[in-house]
Amino acid sequence: MNFVLDNSVVMRWFFGDGKPQELAYAGKVLDAMKGSSALVPVTWGLEVSNVLARAEAKELVTEARSEAFLEMLQGIDIVVDTVTFSHALSDTLQLARRYRLSAYDASYLELALREGLSLATLDENLHKAMKKAGVKRFAA
Repeated sequence: MNFVLDNSVVMRWFFGDGKPQELAYAGKVLDAMKGSSALVPVTWGLEVSNVLARAEAKELVTEARSEAFLEMLQGIDIVVDTVTFSHALSDTLQLARRYRLSAYDASYLELALREGLSLATLDENLHKAMKKAGVKRFAA
């Protein structure tokens, strides 16, 4: 694996919204995926599904657009870390407490720390916690 991929970046690919520098970073991460593989915690699929379902319920996107996006995701090398669950009630919880993160965000940090990988994120709180924890931001 080359880096840990946070859902905040993935959702920029889908929605195409945010500040210009965030969109540029997300685009560079996607370009980097052509020669790299990304690792995600086991909850990543639930996060993606939740955002898509909520956007569809608010009629921001169609189900067809969501399905096309999911097909695109299947075409890139994203590897799910199934060990994430065994750290949820220990290391991940401790990181969530220490850095005041959601357990979901802490799972990305825990994975990056455990695997010694950089982390691609656009989440401000997670980025601050990464710096304090000594995790590098993925340089796309």
